Amino acid sequence: MRVGFLNINWADVLDVFLVSILLYQVYILVRGSIASRVFLGYLFVYVFYLVVKGLGLGLLTAILQYFMGVGAVALIVIFQQEIRRFLLIIGKSTVYTNNGFLKKMMGNSALDLKGKNLKEIVDASKTIAANFTGALIVVNKRDDLTKFVETGELLDARVSKPLLVSLFNQYSELHDGAVVIVDGVLKAARCVLPVADGVDVPSSLGFRHRAGMGMSEATDAIIIVISEQTGKISLAVEGELHSNIPYNELESRIEEYLASDVQRMRK
Repeated sequence: MRVGFLNINWADVLDVFLVSILLYQVYILVRGSIASRVFLGYLFVYVFYLVVKGLGLGLLTAILQYFMGVGAVALIVIFQQEIRRFLLIIGKSTVYTNNGFLKKMMGNSALDLKGKNLKEIVDASKTIAANFTGALIVVNKRDDLTKFVETGELLDARVSKPLLVSLFNQYSELHDGAVVIVDGVLKAARCVLPVADGVDVPSSLGFRHRAGMGMSEATDAIIIVISEQTGKISLAVEGELHSNIPYNELESRIEEYLASDVQRMRK
């Protein structure tokens, strides 16, 4: 097909369509941040470079081409958090992570909720909330949390209400950071979690809630966030924060999320 002086075929249309989707997804990731201005500025320079190259301006093309090469390296440094987030999104949507048969072959920690001592975790969360001491409790689902466990103090202890309550006591040396529970074992305390800093994160959220959201973006774990100021319990799941969870719904919500893959496998 010929449009003016351009020859366009189906491959060109597909190419433009895919590039448009890619640019839109990149914009979604960086919008609202300082990085978005850098991205738009770089995009403008690139379009200008294409126009100059099309007009055959050799010297200006060479200068801009050198700038684009150096700029690509700079973009990797500037957008390292956005690139990481983009790759996490792709990783979570791959065939492997969504294939029920493969997950069954590899095993799923949600198959045995009793082994997770869920009642102990819930009872401890209620006590901590009533005491207004604040807490971050990470409960794994399927993803490997080893790198987060290694940032804290290794415990490898049996999960119990007294232990969790004592760990988050304000006089405990381990009350800062998060507790990570893997397959019913309290692996470590005072762990460092990634902090969510996207445009969708409300500015009113404190560091503890941002850490819960960041961890839920990076992994499929469910994070119990207890506010030190209000005593309210929130759940961070898949990058979203569900605030002010009633006590009588806490256990059922955690159990429902941890068992969700099992339900999909049985359908």
